[in-house]
Amino acid sequence: MYARSFRFDSPHLQGLLSPRKPRTPLLRLLLGVTGLLVLAVLVFFGLFIGAAMLAAGVAWRLLARRRAQAKAAPHQVVDAEYRVLRKAELPTPR
Repeated sequence: MYARSFRFDSPHLQGLLSPRKPRTPLLRLLLGVTGLLVLAVLVFFGLFIGAAMLAAGVAWRLLARRRAQAKAAPHQVVDAEYRVLRKAELPTPR
């Protein structure tokens, strides 16, 4: 019985799967600058979106706290006199 095995390190696939740099220096420079620009745009938008999410979270908390205070505030004030009762003393053990 003959079994063929597929090898991923064969010379046919190494040329296909390995990244190759362009030979011309101008094209190398252009691709390098393009990569840096893409990275800068991703970092900028990542920071911008993160800051916007933090600001939205702080605003949400402030608005929720303001709503809770508005709901907790009584609509009518009750005026009364209060008397403080002393705590009942327990009998001393013998």
